[in-house]
Amino acid sequence: MANPGQSKGWIKKWTSMASSVYFVLIIFQIPLFRVPCRSGMCSSPIHVTSSQLISSEIFPVPVIKALLFPGAVVNGLATNMTFPKWENVLDIYNLTNVKEASAVTDLQRLEVLAGSYFSVAGALVGLLKPGRMSMFGSLLLVWGLVKEGILGKPVNTDPAKTVYVYPTMVLAMICAFSMIKYDLKKATRAAPARPIAKPLMSSSKSKLK
Repeated sequence: MANPGQSKGWIKKWTSMASSVYFVLIIFQIPLFRVPCRSGMCSSPIHVTSSQLISSEIFPVPVIKALLFPGAVVNGLATNMTFPKWENVLDIYNLTNVKEASAVTDLQRLEVLAGSYFSVAGALVGLLKPGRMSMFGSLLLVWGLVKEGILGKPVNTDPAKTVYVYPTMVLAMICAFSMIKYDLKKATRAAPARPIAKPLMSSSKSKLK
């Protein structure tokens, strides 16, 4: 029979590994999908989120650059063995003139936009405390991509902007659900039994008189 302590430790290790893999997929911008966005074509939740954040000016540009820089480094080293410059990060992702771009593209894909926000936040928070945010983000992303790819909403007439889902999206979903499994296990843990107070013998006798 398995030791409950060992089982709990194994689940915690599995959850920690799943959150780490999810963090790598999101922060290093491993391509999960291909979808039109305000900066052109986006292939990661961080790219979608960054284009929206710059256009809305919610966060300072250096914060968004810091979010994009790890993926830019990985992409530069993987493609042509070059290290990107900090001042060129926005140019790499075609985000310099994103404020002038039409917001219709994002409004037509609100599920993808919201899912990207949740995925990025879940990847950052998941390293400290795995939770449900990553699962919500992944589900929203999948629904938005399926809605456009299968149901054709919104209608896309440009073959160059066809929605595509990479196999790595499956890995991201597995990691996201692994984190929620541990979170639910903690939430449904049985509360300790409370002792039931019994009346004193003297008080019970006085009621009988």
